[in-house]
Amino acid sequence: MSGLESLYQELILDHAKKPRGFGLAEPGAHSATVHQRNPVCGDEITLRVDVEGDRVASVTWEGAGCSISQASASMLVALLQEDGGDEGMPRADAEALIAGFREALRSRGKIPLDEETFADAAALSGVSKYTARVKCAMLAWVALEQGLRQA
Repeated sequence: MSGLESLYQELILDHAKKPRGFGLAEPGAHSATVHQRNPVCGDEITLRVDVEGDRVASVTWEGAGCSISQASASMLVALLQEDGGDEGMPRADAEALIAGFREALRSRGKIPLDEETFADAAALSGVSKYTARVKCAMLAWVALEQGLRQA
């Protein structure tokens, strides 16, 4: 295993063991709660997104499943918090991240996730080579996408 692969594996395990945004926050005035389940492996997530104006104010979640699904949810929340700051990430930027993440994970390894754009979530680039694991990594991102449509 290369040094980069080892680092990526450590990042995934760190996020799975110490998830960011875990625990559903109280619903806000403009929030949506979405439940997603991966029937192939049984991963589940309930994600709550709170939108204020054109910004994603907060994202929290609860779930159970494999390290990849749990780490991916944690990485998504960390990315939204880091890039959005105290005011939250613009909704259009969050939607663009979801689209870029989906494109990379469906590329079967041809499109790597850029670390500058995706931060720790770039560690999930290798998942795209394993079709069965793509749904695990996408679970939280699909839940956020659905929540943004509902909020």
